[in-house]
Amino acid sequence: MTAASLAEWSNLAVYSSMLVLIAALIAFAISFAARGQRVMSPELVSVGAGAPSLDAAQSDRVDLADPPGSSGPGRRAGNVAMALTWLATALLLVGLVLRGVWAGRVPWGNMYEFSLAWTFGILVVFLAVSLRRDIRWLGLPVVFLALLSLGLAVTVLYTEAAQLVPALKSWWLIIHVASAIICGGAFTVAAAISVLYLWRDRAERRGKVTGIVASLPDAARLDTLSYRILAFAFPLWTFAVISGAIWAENAWGRYWGWDPKETWAFITWVIYAGYLHARSTAGWRGRRAAYISILGFVSFLINYFGVNIFVNSLHSYAGL
Repeated sequence: MTAASLAEWSNLAVYSSMLVLIAALIAFAISFAARGQRVMSPELVSVGAGAPSLDAAQSDRVDLADPPGSSGPGRRAGNVAMALTWLATALLLVGLVLRGVWAGRVPWGNMYEFSLAWTFGILVVFLAVSLRRDIRWLGLPVVFLALLSLGLAVTVLYTEAAQLVPALKSWWLIIHVASAIICGGAFTVAAAISVLYLWRDRAERRGKVTGIVASLPDAARLDTLSYRILAFAFPLWTFAVISGAIWAENAWGRYWGWDPKETWAFITWVIYAGYLHARSTAGWRGRRAAYISILGFVSFLINYFGVNIFVNSLHSYAGL
């Protein structure tokens, strides 16, 4: 198979993944809307009618399964959407592998390739959580964000594969960037849950848990799930920052130089460290924790898009 055909097959796999994700998005939307029309159980009404939030111990023990009452067409549409999401993830993996074979290296040497890998990380984190919990209610925002990332990749960030600059030719590229990809997926999913939490919490405080918002788990469950994902991702992000410093010493002869990329990676680390510290010591759960989660994700986006595109730094070769 020639290099040109490998590139074509890689691009075809990516576009096929996008088409399948569009179908999954429609199916998730049907499922979300159908479940929003269900009649709420008395237990959910009591939670939404201004009842106090669960305390720390209760929040950590609460079941994170899908809310009761989701059956019929909505559930069937959700099952179809989950199957399509698995298929789209597999197609995206094929696209990444073919891109790597075409380039003769790992497929995250520029923003286009990292965007594909980041999207793959988003979907993998979502599907990994779905293996233990019914989270079809989360599929709509997650698939939308994945499509948005792929859309930007193929329309704005696309570039032909090129050989890596000498500083990138290291095993640390695989170690450091792979960690960042998984963390990026986890941060994205956690931020989506935090946004849903704020929506649900607002409805609960007003005592108006009706319509589509009623199809979401209660606010305490959303808060707990976001926390657990970030508790998993934070040590990995710490490792990504440390491995990046070791790689910098190998490439440039110093561990840390407050390069803009390094600075924003550290800012992101501080935000998520503050999130976990505030939850464990000051009891910052609920809205304040959700705002910090979203702020950390914004910092991650600035580190990726803002620094790579608008700032000249030692990491500029990782740009467009």
